Amino acid sequence: MWPDLFKLMVEGFDINIKVKNLRWYIIALVCLGTIVNYLSRSSLSIAAPQVMSDLNFTEKEYSWIVSAFQICYTIAQPIAGYIIDMIGLKVGFFIFAIAWSLFNMAHAFAGGWVSLAFLRGGMGLTEAAAIPAGMKASAEWFPAKERGIAGGLFNAGTSVGAMLAPPLVVWAMLTFENSGLGTEMAFIITGGVGILFAITWYLIYRSPAKHSWLTKKELDYIEQGQEKHLVANDGKPAIKEILKQRNFWGLAIARFLADPAWGTLSFWMPLYLTSVMHLPLKEIAMFAWLPFLAADFGCVAGGFMAKFFMEKLHMTTLNARRTSFTIGAILMLAIGFVSIVKDPYVAIALMSVGGFAHQTLSTVVITMSADLFKKNEVATVVGLAGSAAWIGQLSFTLVLGALVAIIGYGPFFISLSIFDVIGAVVLWVLLKEPASQTVAHCQMKKATAAAY
Repeated sequence: MWPDLFKLMVEGFDINIKVKNLRWYIIALVCLGTIVNYLSRSSLSIAAPQVMSDLNFTEKEYSWIVSAFQICYTIAQPIAGYIIDMIGLKVGFFIFAIAWSLFNMAHAFAGGWVSLAFLRGGMGLTEAAAIPAGMKASAEWFPAKERGIAGGLFNAGTSVGAMLAPPLVVWAMLTFENSGLGTEMAFIITGGVGILFAITWYLIYRSPAKHSWLTKKELDYIEQGQEKHLVANDGKPAIKEILKQRNFWGLAIARFLADPAWGTLSFWMPLYLTSVMHLPLKEIAMFAWLPFLAADFGCVAGGFMAKFFMEKLHMTTLNARRTSFTIGAILMLAIGFVSIVKDPYVAIALMSVGGFAHQTLSTVVITMSADLFKKNEVATVVGLAGSAAWIGQLSFTLVLGALVAIIGYGPFFISLSIFDVIGAVVLWVLLKEPASQTVAHCQMKKATAAAY
């Protein structure tokens, strides 16, 4: 029994079956991982009032706890991406998922705000692996024309996880309230879900070339639809060489300019609707989730747009992505009008357009990491650019917090409306089409059409 169990854990489910369109089931598994990631991440914010009361600390200490996560997450993204590129996606993501789940469960045993801040920092260090891992999976399992759709699907899990957290955490708190372990069980349950996902991931995931469930027809379709010049080599990711490339800095600058919009929607929108628009709390609960629903649709819209441009307009992969990003940037102009409208529902509608536009262009620019870098560099590049994105978000948040009482929200919404237009210009100016991509473009179209 035990030798068989050990073999199962090491090799996974190598049963003799073939699954049609396996790549979509794999990306669904990755999406589940991002859902679990954001479920764990959001658990503290839902339980925060009770935790603050139980451990006797104030909003000031809570802000330090939140900052510990944000700082560690920013620092860890390139490190997590590098580790995943080095040791492989299957083992790497498994280790990080186990680690963030254990840190989450350990919240139940925190004795004060200092220990809680330490645990949140640990979660920041480990949860930073989710987006680099998801993008690496998209790079391995999908041809170029479908890669943006796959990236959007797994990225949509971030919003789903955030939406699932409130009912699950509140249910746990109410169910175990009489035992005095309500908040503790909320963390243990959400952490336990992460452990179950990690085990499932390890048993099921393998690269396309090693997956026994994959049909030869689908493997040929994936390989023939990918750029031959981006095949992984045997070396480790060369961070110094990556940082010397203009393509990297184009992606990093665009993400630095794009991410403040998401931070504003996530952390400042409810406060804006309350303090400026004077919207009652009940109505905020009824309508403030709409921008995030729109964002879910935006996650996949960019991928479908790029696929359309590649198939119908015969654009190269890079130009299709840049065009999709530019369309998203133009749509982002809508959020600037929030600064002048007086109706709160119009403001929410405009922010919903902004949420859709942001996730459209954000998913596109993250996907470009797989379009421009070798497969053994993708997670590292996504992590490095992700740090730039979070630095942009943190910087904008600090400036907004310092000046909003003096100049109001208007200038900040106007800034958000033009940041991505600047980002689009950066992508068109800085990104360089790989020399072999233009030639390979025509060959790839013929090969993929013949394979499927």
